[in-house]
Amino acid sequence: MSKKTQKIIIGLVGEIASGKDTVAAYLEKKYGAGIISFSQPLRDILDRLFLPYTRNNMANLGISLRGAFGQDLLSRVIADEVKAGKKKIIVLPNVRLESDLVYLRREPGFVLVSIETDIKKRFERLKKRGQNADDRTKTWAEFLKDHRLSTEIQIKQLAAKARYQLDNNGSRPALNKQIDVLIKQILES
Repeated sequence: MSKKTQKIIIGLVGEIASGKDTVAAYLEKKYGAGIISFSQPLRDILDRLFLPYTRNNMANLGISLRGAFGQDLLSRVIADEVKAGKKKIIVLPNVRLESDLVYLRREPGFVLVSIETDIKKRFERLKKRGQNADDRTKTWAEFLKDHRLSTEIQIKQLAAKARYQLDNNGSRPALNKQIDVLIKQILES
């Protein structure tokens, strides 16, 4: 595949409520990116089991699946979805583990982007968005405890390996400008 037709695969890594889904939504809206989420297979299974989307449920399910079928299970599934995807830009909004990257690193056009956001802003945003069943009622202590889940503890180390960084401590327009610059840099590299 030539560079002009090569897919751009953007893996987003950041701590809880850092803005990964916000970045993905902007890429989808402005650039027509396809979104493929590591958490979607877990959400699909939780739906089938009639269990709520809580961070603990998703972490426990992920641990169980990886234990039974290999640490790289979700990496294989997501890499296959990326290959089958028809969009020129594909964004993966929730890279969390080193094992998530096993197959994706092999894909031409893959870049890892970290999103940095102050912890207090992340807590406020988490409670406001209510993405998971327990987000709106989460206490500060519970929020801090979530950072110790096995799915969260590798994030800082992964973020340090990212080729690009976004700062999500300002306004949405400021973040969008950074994303536009990011896309330009990726296209030029």
